[in-house]
Amino acid sequence: MAQEEFRDKIATVDAQGKRIWIFPKKPSGQFYSKRKILSYLLLLLLFAIPFIKIDGEPFLLFNIIERKFSIFGQVFWPQDLYLFALSMLVMILFIVVFTVIFGRLFCGWICPQTIFMEMVFRRIEYWIEGDYKAQKKLAKSPWNREKIWKRSLKYTLFFGLSFIIANTFLAYIIGYEQVWDIATTPPAQHIVGFIAILIFTFIFFMVFLKLREQVCTTICPYGRLQGVLLDSKSLNVIYDYKRGEKRAKFNKKVDRKEAGQGDCIDCNQCVNVCPTGIDIRNGIQLECINCTACIDACDFMMEKTNQPKGLIRYDSEDGVAKKENFRFTPRVIAYTIVLVGLLGLLTTLLMLRSDFEVTLLRTRGTLFEQNDAGEIYNIYDINIINKTNKDLPVHFEIIDHEGRIEMVGNDITLKARDAAKSKFIIYIEPKDLTSLKTDLKIGIYEGEELVETVKTTFIAPRI
Repeated sequence: MAQEEFRDKIATVDAQGKRIWIFPKKPSGQFYSKRKILSYLLLLLLFAIPFIKIDGEPFLLFNIIERKFSIFGQVFWPQDLYLFALSMLVMILFIVVFTVIFGRLFCGWICPQTIFMEMVFRRIEYWIEGDYKAQKKLAKSPWNREKIWKRSLKYTLFFGLSFIIANTFLAYIIGYEQVWDIATTPPAQHIVGFIAILIFTFIFFMVFLKLREQVCTTICPYGRLQGVLLDSKSLNVIYDYKRGEKRAKFNKKVDRKEAGQGDCIDCNQCVNVCPTGIDIRNGIQLECINCTACIDACDFMMEKTNQPKGLIRYDSEDGVAKKENFRFTPRVIAYTIVLVGLLGLLTTLLMLRSDFEVTLLRTRGTLFEQNDAGEIYNIYDINIINKTNKDLPVHFEIIDHEGRIEMVGNDITLKARDAAKSKFIIYIEPKDLTSLKTDLKIGIYEGEELVETVKTTFIAPRI
C-alpha cells in the first residue's frame, strides 16, 4: 500500500463500496472520564433550557414558524434580522478561529451528535450487547432468541430516547407548553404537531441506529471545512511518529532502543477504540473527531509496558516534527482581532436595540386639510411593534412643536410581543407654521413615561 493510499477511501466503506460497520471497543481513561462529566452536564443543560424562562420568555426559542426568536429571554423579531445576520457572521468567524487553534476539539467534546452517540446510545449498546467482540459476534449470529431479545430491547430504548430528544428539540422551536399540549391531547387536535414529532423521532432514531459515525465522516459540513482551516500549528489528537516508529510488538526481553524499535508496540488498541474506525498512526484525517479515545488506550498500553505516556496526545504537526511549542500565528491574531471587533459591534447594537419598532407615515393619497376652526391637519398611519413582555397602553404627543393629536378610533393598547396599527390626525394652527414642510418629533408615552420617539413631516399650504 502506498504511504498516502489510506486517504483515498474512508474507513467505513470497503473496496466494493459496501458499508463496514464499526464496533469500537469501550473506552476508558482520564480523558474519557472528563468527557463523561462534561457530556452529562451539557445533556442536563440541553433538556433543562426549554423550561427556563426570563421575565416570562423562554431562555432560548427559535420559532421559525412565527418568526420569533428568544435569546437569553430577549425577543427578536423579523425587524431584528440584521442582528441575527451579524450574530451568524460572528459565530462563523468564531468557528474559524477556534478550529485554526484547537482543531476539531468541538466535535469530540461538545457536539450533540458525538455526545448522544458515544455517551448515551453507544453505552446502551455496551450494556445490552457487551463490548466490541461480543457485538461483532452478535451481528454475525443468526436471529435466535438471544439476538431477537437484545435487538428488540435496544431498538425499543433507542426509539424511546429518540422520542424524548425529538420533543426536546421541538420545544426549542415551539415552546415546551405547546409540545406538552400536543403530547397530552388527542392527535386529531394537533395533527401537524403530532406528525412533526413522529418525523423528528424517526430521523433521530435512524441517525443513531444506522447513520451513526457517517454523520461525522461524510455528512457534517464542519468536518469538511477542517481540511481548509487546519494548518501545521493547529492542535489535534496526533501520533508522535518520531517517537513511535519503527513499530514492533512488545517483548520485555528486547531492548527496543538497541533493536532500533520505536515506542509503538503495534497493539492496535488505538484503532479498536476509534468510533470512526481510523488508524490515527496514519496521520491527521478528516474522519478524526478528536474524541481522545485513542489517547486513553495508548496511555494505558504505555503504562503497562513501562514506557512514557503521550505517544498519542494533543499536539500540532510542528510540535511533533519540530518540537515547537504552540504559539499564536499572524493568521490567528488577525482572525481574533476581527472577531473581537465584530463582538464589540454586536454588543453595541444589542445594547442600543429598541424595545419598540415604529413606522409613521402620512396616509397614502392625502394632503393637508383645514377644518372649520381654521386648523391645518394631516392624517397619519402608525404601525408599532411591541418587543417587550408586557401590555402597554400608549398615547401620542407632539414634543417639539405646538399642536395636538387626535386618534382615529380608540387609543392603542400594545399587546406584549405584538404589533398594532392605527391612524391619528395632527392639528396645527396656521400661525404656528412657517413653511410648506415642518419637521415634527412625536413622542409615544406610557402614562407619563416617554418610551419611544419618531420623526415625521407635516405639510401645509403656503402661508
